[in-house]
Amino acid sequence: MLTSKQRAYLRSLANPLPTIGQIGKEGVTDSVIQSAHDALKAREIIKLRVLETSLMTAREACEELCEALDAEPVQCIGTRFVIYKRNAEKPTIVLPK
Repeated sequence: MLTSKQRAYLRSLANPLPTIGQIGKEGVTDSVIQSAHDALKAREIIKLRVLETSLMTAREACEELCEALDAEPVQCIGTRFVIYKRNAEKPTIVLPK
């Protein structure tokens, strides 16, 4: 569980990041989960977008993806959301206490 200070720090890191994935009308599929897993392993923090044609809201997609990946939701604004998962092998982001 992230503290508010850690969440604010992660939001500041995620602000300049590009959106690396999209969730379409099929929702959170196995391929979306796999690509997000690979991206989280490489970067620890990723930004995704839910398309307007999707039947899910960004918050619903964020919750479902975080549950599938055992990740932490950082931020959800409009159609975009940010998730974080610490890489146990090679952590690159040092969170404040």
